Amino acid sequence: MTTRILLADDHALVRRGVRLILDGEPDLEVIAEAADGVEALELARVDPPDLAVLDIAMPRMTGLQAARELSRRLPDTKILILTMYDNEQYFFEALRVGAAGYVLKSVADRDLVEACHAAMRDEPFLYPGAVTTLVRDYLERARSGADIPDRAVTEREEQVLKLVAEGHSTKEIAQLLYISVKTVERHRTNILSKLGLRDRQELTRYAIRAGLIEP
Repeated sequence: MTTRILLADDHALVRRGVRLILDGEPDLEVIAEAADGVEALELARVDPPDLAVLDIAMPRMTGLQAARELSRRLPDTKILILTMYDNEQYFFEALRVGAAGYVLKSVADRDLVEACHAAMRDEPFLYPGAVTTLVRDYLERARSGADIPDRAVTEREEQVLKLVAEGHSTKEIAQLLYISVKTVERHRTNILSKLGLRDRQELTRYAIRAGLIEP
């Protein structure tokens, strides 16, 4: 059977290249493309894919945020993270939100097809070099129910943080998230307090380090 794939990346040229790789396989087919996480969720709701391949750094909603929502709304849809970031923090977060694999763009032509097949077999795909003692310890803690460090901010605060860093006004954020202006202001105050930050500039620097926006 053909695996129906939703591809999300904010760079059209990247999407084109990845699509050529995937559509070149007889059992893989890209059925939809999205330029950000919000669009990916909307497309998945209309026509649920078998597999979602998501970039991390995208406008409005990151691939990790979208993966978290997809895991909740469409638990049967497999998820792969395709990224330029060889970064333990992003890798761990991808595991946390339910991704079946983490593929680096630099070797997508080598690893992506294999990762897609592994995901559809319910097997994890870890890019070469990721299987370190730290990763094994992390997975063991997760399986055994041991404590895993809490997130620095809540999911809603993360959404507000990303939009603030992207330059949206309080009113715009309220409209995008369907919450009140006062709620946005409260979230922003909580974020600054939790992270020990003072202003939008420091929030933006933190958002870049956390992979919520691109530098």
